[in-house]
Amino acid sequence: MKKLILMLNILIVLAACGGKNNKTTSGGESGEVKIDGSSTVYPLSEAVAEEFRNEAPDVRVTVGESGTGGGFKKFSRGEIDINDASRPISSEEVEAMKQSGIDFIELPVAYDGLAVVVNKENDFVDYLTVEELKKLWEPAAQGKIKTWNQVRASFPNQPINLYGAGTASGTYDYFTEAIVGKAKSSRGDYNASEDDNVLVKGVSSDKNALGYFGLAYYQNNADKLKLIPIDDKDDSNGKGPILPTIETVSNGTYQPLARPEFIYVNAKSADRPAVKSFVEFYLKNAGELAKEVGSVALPAEVYELALKKFQNKKTGTVFGSGQNTVGVNMADLLKAEK
Repeated sequence: MKKLILMLNILIVLAACGGKNNKTTSGGESGEVKIDGSSTVYPLSEAVAEEFRNEAPDVRVTVGESGTGGGFKKFSRGEIDINDASRPISSEEVEAMKQSGIDFIELPVAYDGLAVVVNKENDFVDYLTVEELKKLWEPAAQGKIKTWNQVRASFPNQPINLYGAGTASGTYDYFTEAIVGKAKSSRGDYNASEDDNVLVKGVSSDKNALGYFGLAYYQNNADKLKLIPIDDKDDSNGKGPILPTIETVSNGTYQPLARPEFIYVNAKSADRPAVKSFVEFYLKNAGELAKEVGSVALPAEVYELALKKFQNKKTGTVFGSGQNTVGVNMADLLKAEK
């Protein structure tokens, strides 16, 4: 009889506590949050998801990386709740959302600097100018600019092998806009991938390589790569060639390859408690977590404006059709929208 009473007491305690494996947040959220998109934003979203899982273990958060463009396609089909994007949504993608009846909330989450890198054994590239990068990557270079001395006469007559973002990547769109002057305008004879880890491996194993990808991927592989300073040659900073760092990206001196990163939230999904809690957690913690994964935190004011925008469910984009996104100030854009 005593054993029976003891067992009943244990069962009552377990039922009251819910058991360790049934822990929920203070709001009792459960459910699922599906994220996909940019490989550049992926490390930050995955870091946020990992922290959120500790807060809300009953919410299943999945984070994929199919490139900004690939993610927007899934987003327009209603397959995911959030799309990671390393560039603003395009006018064509906005139209696709309208056709699908999907409203979206555009939220900046970090800054990123695109890292231009060469192989660790490269001992002659000390810096590159924007004009030299354009000479390398513009469509007219295809099949013609094949050796280093064609970029600069003082460089050796050695082959140059290029590695860069695939066409579904937001990094591809931004790099071509910033360097060539027109988004999606690029030579096609290069080693392309939407997976930045593939590009890291390619450059680190090819002594003739030059590539570009998000700064976080350089910082995580600095022992394998050589980071190249960039000179924009327009006297906007007056300091000559500049390396991308947290400081130079955040203060705007690393130009024109510094850019904002975004998450796009399906407005209907935002009505679900799990998604709402996750996005609010994201905006409140992205600044600290950005530093851990190699992204650059936005000013606190921008996160506050973004959180209010999300809570007010302000849909649409602050970027007008054809608007140049190079060198934008997110605080000014969000204030103007408000």
